[in-house]
Amino acid sequence: MNTVIEYFFTPQSPWSYFGHQRLQDLAAASGATIELLPVDYGRIFPVSGGLPLPKRAPQRLAYRLVELRRFSVQLGIALNPQPTHFPVPGDDAARLIIAVQQHDGNAAALALTGAVMRALWVQDRHIADPATLAALLAEQGLSAQRLADSKGAAAQQAYDANTERAIAQGVFGAPTYVIGGELFWGQDRLDFVARRLGVARP
Repeated sequence: MNTVIEYFFTPQSPWSYFGHQRLQDLAAASGATIELLPVDYGRIFPVSGGLPLPKRAPQRLAYRLVELRRFSVQLGIALNPQPTHFPVPGDDAARLIIAVQQHDGNAAALALTGAVMRALWVQDRHIADPATLAALLAEQGLSAQRLADSKGAAAQQAYDANTERAIAQGVFGAPTYVIGGELFWGQDRLDFVARRLGVARP
């Protein structure tokens, strides 16, 4: 029986970025399928006790930067911890990923997700700017029509459904990986995901 990894995330999360390719590598090694689920943490935080970044205490904000630098070095993954266009809303990028998923399939959506994350955390691009999103589509060889599709009812309904599903399953942070009902919160839990899948650590 094929194992499904439910992947709850938001495209502007640096932690989701750190784990994105590593999760795909684990799925490939184990034969698991990734179910890509962009969600709205603006709706999740109020029911889970979380705070958006601008409302967090200065101590936590300072330590977050320390941890971002540490993980970047440890994982060998390039990241600018203080990009120009951050904090940034991720809703438009999330709906675009969903539109690509709906029309072009999961693999294309996974690739676009990685491109959006790199655009923010490596290339210092503005992922809430329609021009940036259009450029990312072109760079991935995807139809420009997907930008219009992302503004339609189908994409919004899927975004809402993903978010409601996350809340129902007890998701509270990004990224969260769920396998057989078991939650793994954070890219630093991918070792446990690997163990659950029966493959080598990422």
